[in-house]
Amino acid sequence: MNLIVSAIGQGLLWALLGLGLYLTFRILDFCDMTVEGTFPLGAATAVTAITHGVNPFIATLLAVVAGMVAGLVTGLLYTKGKIPSLLAGILTMTAIYSVNLRIMGKSNISLLGQPTLFNGALRNLPQYFDSVTLGLVVIAIVTVLMILFLATDYGQAFIATGDNPTMAKSLGIHTDKMVIVGLMISNGMVGLCGALIAQNNGYADINMGIGTIVIALASIIIGEVAFGELTLNQRLVAVTLGSIIYRIILLAVLQLGFSANDLNLISSVVLAICMMIPQFEKQFNIKKPILKGVRPHE
Repeated sequence: MNLIVSAIGQGLLWALLGLGLYLTFRILDFCDMTVEGTFPLGAATAVTAITHGVNPFIATLLAVVAGMVAGLVTGLLYTKGKIPSLLAGILTMTAIYSVNLRIMGKSNISLLGQPTLFNGALRNLPQYFDSVTLGLVVIAIVTVLMILFLATDYGQAFIATGDNPTMAKSLGIHTDKMVIVGLMISNGMVGLCGALIAQNNGYADINMGIGTIVIALASIIIGEVAFGELTLNQRLVAVTLGSIIYRIILLAVLQLGFSANDLNLISSVVLAICMMIPQFEKQFNIKKPILKGVRPHE
């Protein structure tokens, strides 16, 4: 039972990563590799600040700001520097590696004996329920804010930019500005995820961002596969549920005797299978509800 609770807690915390990427990958149709650098940037910023006596809540907010700055850099490279989206993200991700080393001063920092968001007011909860509780609160707040934002005129302009940039420009929408804002919001959420995961794990490591984009994509794709055709708001919730399902799948695989060292391989295999399901559906004319809704970005 404890393992299931732990998987749910991890799924809720990691869902922030999926929601952040959903903004760029699905809504803006922007392939953002920055997240692989932003995630450890958020972790490094928060952990370093905490070890220097900063309140964990303030340290977490600093991680969000750091993530937004990373998104701003990628946005400027893409919109002003005219660098392709994939390359712009890779350039920023590569640069962040050195930034993280500067921030931490070494490759790994422990939070042993330090205050965190998980050992404060949540310390009296049963084992693993601290991550479930905090994860539920944070993901609920973030999801509601995203829904409210996308329902505004500005949010609709943001959606239009991803759907059809040419048409959006003809309507007077500043698409470059929308891309930059989207990348900043997305990477701010990824930085928040990194900060929370680092505090939950008790350390920050320079290499903890490796494979994070696969984890985020898995949350998005699994949510779409499992719940079929959904409205935009429902898809945001599905991403969180997809993240939880993904964590339970990993738990099940580990219980079968696989090594934790194989997690990145397993993640890639799970994501590949989920992305091939539409082809199986088409080839074998499968019409099960669980297979509906996995479509290319509209």
